[in-house]
Amino acid sequence: EQYPHFIYHKYEIKDLEDKIQFCYHFSIVGLADFYPKWEISKAKIQYFDEKDEIIQKLVFSLGLVELISYWKLTCSPCVDIYAGGLSEEQIKWWKKQYFYGLQEFFYVNHMQMKEDTFMSINAHGNTFAMSKAHHEGTGYLIPIGGGKDSVVTLELLKEYREDCYGYIMNPRKATLDCAEIASLKEEKTICVKRTLDATMLELNKQGFLNGHTPFSALVAFSATLFAYMNRLKYVVLSNEDSANESTVKDSEVNHQYSKSFAFEQDFQAYEKEYIQSNVFYFSLLRGWSEYQIAHYFAKQKQYHKVFRSCNVGSKEDRWCGECSKCLFVYIILSPFLQSEELVAIFGSNLYEKEYLLDIFEKLIGAQKEKPFECVGSRDEINTALCECIRNYENNHQQLPFLLNQYKEYPQYIEYKDKENKYVQYFNKENAIIEELLPLVKEG
Repeated sequence: EQYPHFIYHKYEIKDLEDKIQFCYHFSIVGLADFYPKWEISKAKIQYFDEKDEIIQKLVFSLGLVELISYWKLTCSPCVDIYAGGLSEEQIKWWKKQYFYGLQEFFYVNHMQMKEDTFMSINAHGNTFAMSKAHHEGTGYLIPIGGGKDSVVTLELLKEYREDCYGYIMNPRKATLDCAEIASLKEEKTICVKRTLDATMLELNKQGFLNGHTPFSALVAFSATLFAYMNRLKYVVLSNEDSANESTVKDSEVNHQYSKSFAFEQDFQAYEKEYIQSNVFYFSLLRGWSEYQIAHYFAKQKQYHKVFRSCNVGSKEDRWCGECSKCLFVYIILSPFLQSEELVAIFGSNLYEKEYLLDIFEKLIGAQKEKPFECVGSRDEINTALCECIRNYENNHQQLPFLLNQYKEYPQYIEYKDKENKYVQYFNKENAIIEELLPLVKEG
């Protein structure tokens, strides 16, 4: 009510001496202006024409994802867009992505929102010409996050390495190390810098609303843009089947919504209808579960010292050993690695940490909410725990604290004798291109 109007004023494409910048201007009327930006070295792109309509559409669209991080400060009911034009169908598409991508944000902030009324979008700018890409790309752009999933994609595509490029947003040691171990040459590792506006961060400190936004939607639009600028045909994600499960039981609240197959399909349809870049975005791991990814990754010993999934310790390139992401990765790898190997990765035996019991209960489904993190399904977490306990007992080893506690939960009773469906699991609801399908069906 206090700040009813949010404005997406404009985007600018700046052709500088050694880099290209995409600069945005948003404002919450009566509160603040915001100027986030992206930049990429000219050495990392093969093609650039500022007047290219497809580049214009993708940069504009990237701004439509970027704006949600600033909109959420006040949840202004009226969003005015002057940077470009949108049809009624496009507005409907964007409202859907915002609504479902913000379900966690609404839930955590105790906000009752409806899809048709939570915001109105009014586009005042000029519509874009619907020109199609004038070239047909080849090759694969693989977003690298520094965790096990993108490593598995890199390894599955090993025989296609000459046609593979890595995509890293805001590089850190783990992402660069994974790219290097995968033998991606420096010139084929596309690194970009995304800079948040400092005013937004300051307003968060002052108590304006904060929370999760659909980050993977940023990956989708930005990776498609940089694939197009490098004449690449495919953006190959590493989002697994488990990303489809809701974080809060019996609800539409999914921390990983923009990693879900629903979003993947929506994005493909939007790109085909409104962008027409000839770049195809899909996840190679959509048919697999986190359990299968962990099984495959456990064999890739060369990455075990360098991969990192912990958001808490990411800036210091470490596993904090105390968060839900650390505990989940520990659990899902534990059926396939010895205890000493896990301790070598994480620095300690997480199963011995009694204070992790609350997180543990959320992961196994003993509580309504899973942790608000990118973690696997409740089903495969329980499957992994039972497999791990079986390994301990077969080796006549004493169970550590969390595993010993787990045997008292109804989830253990339910899963201990249950057939492990993930050994031969494959979800046919995927968009994996035909030529790569054998890699995951046989892998």
